[in-house]
Amino acid sequence: MSDPRAWEMRVFLRVAALGSFSAAGAEIGMTPSATAKLIARIEARLGVRLIERSTRRLRLTDEGELYREKAEILLGELDAFDAEIVGGARSPTGTIRVNVSVPFGRHCVLPLLPDFMAAYPDIRLDLTLTDEVVDLHAAHVDVAFRAGRLPDSTLLAIRLGDVRRRIVASPDYLARKGAPRAATDLEMHDCLGFNFRRAAAVWPLKSGGRLVDREVHGRIEANNGETVRHLALLGLGLARLAEFHVRDDIAAGRLVTVLDDAMVDSEEIHAIHIGRDRAPRRVRAFLDFTTPRLRAMLQ
Repeated sequence: MSDPRAWEMRVFLRVAALGSFSAAGAEIGMTPSATAKLIARIEARLGVRLIERSTRRLRLTDEGELYREKAEILLGELDAFDAEIVGGARSPTGTIRVNVSVPFGRHCVLPLLPDFMAAYPDIRLDLTLTDEVVDLHAAHVDVAFRAGRLPDSTLLAIRLGDVRRRIVASPDYLARKGAPRAATDLEMHDCLGFNFRRAAAVWPLKSGGRLVDREVHGRIEANNGETVRHLALLGLGLARLAEFHVRDDIAAGRLVTVLDDAMVDSEEIHAIHIGRDRAPRRVRAFLDFTTPRLRAMLQ
């Protein structure tokens, strides 16, 4: 017996979009009463009300909004799956949802997209740049780029390389505050920080021949590395950022590195994705395209 839920979702989405049982039914080829009964059947199965009825217009409840969001995602994946199977050896199709930190996305991933999109004209990208770590399953993410140690999980990780961190400041800031000569000098400086939960207000540095986590303080915190970079460019403090993030600024003299001898700070960068070795062709195509290019950038 076939599962009717996909059809029910499609009907529900048309009702939600048009705000009317009669308009949705006319479009789909159903009577208004049959359309209303189908929606009622979904609500009875789920045990929640999805639509508030009125004489003027239908309105989705909070549960209805959630159902619409999930139905759009699920049906989109089903349509992409059908297109990929039918397409066979043709170019991969469908949407790839990518999650990446703001700096790595802006400076490393985004520059690759013009050539990728030209090479795969049937692929769409849903790109989210955020320095917050998201749950790939909950956020329906296909590929994420992560820095740092990865927890054990069912995700497949592809190592891209190591990223060295640098402490930088603008020439204007250093002219006003002086350049720190040792790790202990950071106590006298405004150190730009991050305000997300996993951020720690310590910078690992060599001091007295050993590695220590030096506690730092500052007057400004931000939620992503790109904002911290701009704050440093404005002369508002010292910033600890990935080398790829500030490489051009250093070369142009907009930012100056300090405490280079004390810096032993680096992190691994991985591309991670769901599905292990059964990732959709569009995801494999994206990883095959970006992996060698990103590795070259990080050398």
